[in-house]
Amino acid sequence: MYIFIFLGFLVGFLVGLTGIGGGALMTPSLIFLGVEPLIAVGTDLLYAFITKVFGSFFHNKRNGNVNFNIALKLFLGSLPAIILGTVILEAINREVLNKYVTLILAFVLILSSLISFYKGKSRNRELNKDVFILVGFLVGLVIQLTSVGAGVIVGFILLNFTNLHPKEVVGTTIFYGVFIALLGCLSHLMLGNVDYLLALYLIVGTVPGVYLGTFLNSKVPKEVLRKVIIISILVIGIVMLVKSF
Repeated sequence: MYIFIFLGFLVGFLVGLTGIGGGALMTPSLIFLGVEPLIAVGTDLLYAFITKVFGSFFHNKRNGNVNFNIALKLFLGSLPAIILGTVILEAINREVLNKYVTLILAFVLILSSLISFYKGKSRNRELNKDVFILVGFLVGLVIQLTSVGAGVIVGFILLNFTNLHPKEVVGTTIFYGVFIALLGCLSHLMLGNVDYLLALYLIVGTVPGVYLGTFLNSKVPKEVLRKVIIISILVIGIVMLVKSF
């Protein structure tokens, strides 16, 4: 029990501080601790929803760090992707999906972490805001199947292809994550992929964690900590990739 409470606190703290770490750290950690992959994904989405509700509230109330226009476009793209992801989950045999979900997750972690190392080096142009609808679709599909994507992929794109301040990138990513996690969570609830007791333990830890992370957001050099998180994601992805063979 205590290990899950601490895990909830740690991931909540990282999400509040950097916007990265929800699915990217929680899902593989749960799998590593022995939770069935699909249950880990569904439970993480419920946990992520609660965590990002608090994180979004704290960020917007304290610093006003949410770009609602971009977040809305991301959500509009994600909605059909969530529906498509649900159809895929229902059509594929559960045992077959369990066999491959860890492999898919590992590749997503490795790819997103490698891409994130190059953030901030290509800000010479800004994406058309409508492109974020397509970005939302792709990210929504990845999250629905693996629960990973919002913090790392959306954060990377906002940092490199918009003029948003890094703090606004964090706040916008978390706010978008509220809706994407809710939709994904509802579909996994219908599929029976949520362990409610496990989610409760995680949520008990996340509330103080995300508050502390948000409080320190403007006081700690985020770049240093974000690099540590990216390295952690890469290591976790490699470990899971090795375990899947």
